[in-house]
Amino acid sequence: MFNKIIMISGLIFCLSTPALGAGGGGGGGGGPPTVPREYRQAVKAVKAEDYTKAIGLLQTVIDENPKNANAWNYMGYSLRHLKQYDDALAAYKKALKIKPKHKGALEYLGELYLEIGQLEKAKLQLENLDKACFFPCKQYRELKEEIEKYEAG
Repeated sequence: MFNKIIMISGLIFCLSTPALGAGGGGGGGGGPPTVPREYRQAVKAVKAEDYTKAIGLLQTVIDENPKNANAWNYMGYSLRHLKQYDDALAAYKKALKIKPKHKGALEYLGELYLEIGQLEKAKLQLENLDKACFFPCKQYRELKEEIEKYEAG
């Protein structure tokens, strides 16, 4: 019981500390890492469903930092929404090569598999999400719901 209390206390501390909770750290400058302007603009473009604009901005981000798993994930998301499935698949795989437990990429890859009629591969991504989520997470619930809808026809 005592070990659980310590573990939960540690988790609360990590989540309440902005740099640790966001996965930040690094530069030694005392502040959070700088997010490139193009990345922020790309996220806004994705939310506005302007996927073509997002792809151009994300390509700039990726050219500057090819190991940015979040940029690769958004690239896949944008390409998928433009029905460029092969390129989207490649982008998600790059995101997952960089960060194998990237919850967003796992969810969206599962959704891509549903869009192209590969239910079993979508279910595999759900299993991967189950392993990646310490507690039940939003990405797991959303992909599970999409799989259930797909199965219901």
